[in-house]
Amino acid sequence: MFNKLLIANRGEIACRVIKSARKMGIETVAVYSDADRNALHVEMADEAVHIGPPPANQSYIVIDKVMDAIRQSGAEAVHPGYGFLSENPKFAEALEKEGVAFVGPPASAIVSMGDKITSKKIAQEAGVSTVPGYMGLIEDADEAVKISQQIGYPVMIKASAGGGGKGMRIAWNDEEAREGFQSSKNEAASSFGDDRIFIEKFVTQPRHIEIQVLADKHGNCIYLNERECSIQRRNQKVIEEAPSPFLDPDTRKAMGEQACALARAVDYCSAGTVEFIVDGEKNFYFLEMNTRLQVEHPVTELITGVDLVEQMIRVANGEPLSITQDDVKIHGWAIESRLYAEDPYRNFLPSIGRLTRYRPPAEVSAPDRGVRNDTGVFEGGEISMFYDPMIAKLCTWAPDRDRAIETMRNALDGFEVEGIGHNLPFLSAVMDHERFISGNITTAFIAEEYPDGFNHVQLSVEDRQMVAAVAAGAYRVAEIRRTRISGTMDNHKRKVGTEWIISIDGEEIPVNVEAHRKGTDVIFEDGRRIAMQSDWTPGDSIAHVKIEHVMHSFKMQKITAGYRIRYRGADMKVRCYTPRQGELARLMPEKLPPDTSKMLLCPMPGLVVKLEVTEGQQVQEGQALCTIEAMKMENILRAEKQAVVTKVNAAPGDSLAVDDVIMEFE
Repeated sequence: MFNKLLIANRGEIACRVIKSARKMGIETVAVYSDADRNALHVEMADEAVHIGPPPANQSYIVIDKVMDAIRQSGAEAVHPGYGFLSENPKFAEALEKEGVAFVGPPASAIVSMGDKITSKKIAQEAGVSTVPGYMGLIEDADEAVKISQQIGYPVMIKASAGGGGKGMRIAWNDEEAREGFQSSKNEAASSFGDDRIFIEKFVTQPRHIEIQVLADKHGNCIYLNERECSIQRRNQKVIEEAPSPFLDPDTRKAMGEQACALARAVDYCSAGTVEFIVDGEKNFYFLEMNTRLQVEHPVTELITGVDLVEQMIRVANGEPLSITQDDVKIHGWAIESRLYAEDPYRNFLPSIGRLTRYRPPAEVSAPDRGVRNDTGVFEGGEISMFYDPMIAKLCTWAPDRDRAIETMRNALDGFEVEGIGHNLPFLSAVMDHERFISGNITTAFIAEEYPDGFNHVQLSVEDRQMVAAVAAGAYRVAEIRRTRISGTMDNHKRKVGTEWIISIDGEEIPVNVEAHRKGTDVIFEDGRRIAMQSDWTPGDSIAHVKIEHVMHSFKMQKITAGYRIRYRGADMKVRCYTPRQGELARLMPEKLPPDTSKMLLCPMPGLVVKLEVTEGQQVQEGQALCTIEAMKMENILRAEKQAVVTKVNAAPGDSLAVDDVIMEFE
C-alpha cells in the first residue's frame, strides 16, 4: 500500500479523502493557494505545499505546480477529488511519466469519457441508449441556432469538457440558443480551458438518475445502485438521494448493466459515475460519464456500506475488488443536501465573507438514523469568491425514505451558519414540499415550484402556533431572569404575567402561558394547548424543545422585545408583548426601505466582465446591461423596464460588493 498520498484538490473533498487515507494508515499531503493558506484541508493533512495565487488557473489546475508539489513531498499517489484536474488526461499522463499512481482511471478512459461528444459515440457502440443530438463541434452562434432548429427546441447547450453544471444552458428559441452558446463557451473556457460546445435534445419532464460503478485493473466491474439527482438549479445538483424513489428493480438492473458495459468498453478502472436522463415511462438515455468521484458519493456509501475513496485507493494500488455484484445491497435510505454559500432570497446568487458562526449538527451513526456532514470550512474561516460556493454536504440516513427526510429536517434546523448568505432555508423548504415528499420530482422541480424565485417559507397555522409557543415560553424565562437581577427592592413589585401577545411578522397571536414542574403549556384562543419541555436558557442559539413527545429545534436570536426564530426554512421576527404593550406597538409607524427603483444594484460580490450600455443610452425591458462573474459563473443583469442610463459607476475589471450601484437611470 502507498505510504504517502497527495490530494490535488481543496475544500470538503480534500478533507473527505484525508479521512479515508488516515483510516488506511496513509500519510497525506495537501496543496493550497494563497486564499487557502488557513483552510481546513491544510490543517488536517500531515503536510502541505503552497502552489500559487488564489485563481484556480494559476494554482490548482496548473499541472506543473502540482507536479512540483508531488516531487517536494515525495508522494507515491495522487487523488484528484472532483473538478480541477480530476478529469484532465494530461495530468494522468504526467503522473504516469513521473511514476506516481493516479487514484483514478487510465488517461485513455478520461479522454474517451471526458469528451461528451466522443463518449456518446462510444456509448452507442456499446449498446447504451443515448439522447438525440448533434455530435460534431459547433463553430459559432449562427451554426448553434441552425443545429438547434434541426434538433427541435428545447435543446441543451453544453461544454464538451464540462461538468458540475458549468457551461450549460437550456434554449427554448433562437435568441436563447444564440445567447446560451456564447455564455456556455465563455464559461467553458474559464472553467476548463476548453471552449468546445455541443447541442442535444432536452428531454422534458426528465429525472436525473446516475449509476455508481466501481472497476479494478483485473477486469472486474460492478454497479453500486443508483442516485436520484433531480433536484437541480441551473443544472447544478442541490439534493440527492439513494436509492431513487422512481426506479424498479428491473430498470435498476438494466441501467446498471449498461453502465458497466460502457465502463468495460473503455477499460475503465476506479470509481466512476454513468449519468442517465430518465423519462416518465422509465425510458433512460445516457447523458455522460464522470470519470471521477462524484460530489454526491456519500449517499451511496450510506446505503451500501462501501467506502468509495478507500476502494479507489486500493484499485490504484493494483488490488482486485473485494466485493462482487451479489454483495451489493440497498440498506435503508440516504439523502444529501448541499449547503451553498449563496443567497436564496437574491435568486441564489453567490455570497462571500467570513463565517462568523458555523455549527453543523452532531454526526450520528445509530441503528435508526444517521447524520453525516462532509465539510471543508470552519467557524471564522473565509468563503472566497475564487472557488465553488458549496461549503458542506449534509447527509442523513434512516431505514426508509420518510424517516430519512424527517432526520434531514431536524438536522437542517440544527445547522447554524452566520456571516454569509446560504441556502439552508431553501433546503428546509424542499424537505417539507409535498411534491418532494411524494417522490414525484423531475429536474424541472425548482423551476416549476419556485418560478418567481425563493422568497420565504410560509408555515402552516399549526407550525406558527408552535413558534409562538416557543417564543412565549422563552420570553417568559428571560423575563423571570430579569426580575431576579433587577434588585431586591423591586422584586415584590415586578411580576411576570401569563397573558402575552405574540407577533409573528406582524400577525398577532394571543396566548396564555402556564408553567409547571414538568414544563410549560401555552394555550391559544382556538383552544389548542401546546405542552413543551426544554432545557433552553437565555443566550442559547438553539432551543431543543420537546412538543407532544417530538423533539424540534428552533434557531433563536435575541432582538428587541423578542426573537428572530428560524424553523423549517422560515425566518421570522417574533415579538412578545403584554396586552398593553401590544396596544402601543400597533401605533408605531412602519419604517419604509429606500427607493432603489432607478438603480442597478450588484446582486452579488463579483467581477464586472462586460458593460453592454453607455451613459445616455435608452434601454428596453429585458435588455442586457452588464455581465458579472462570481464563483466561476457568469450572470447577465437585465433592465426591468424601459429607461435611459444617466450614470455608469463601474467598469470592466471592477470588483463589486453586494448592492454596489452599477448604474443609474432616469
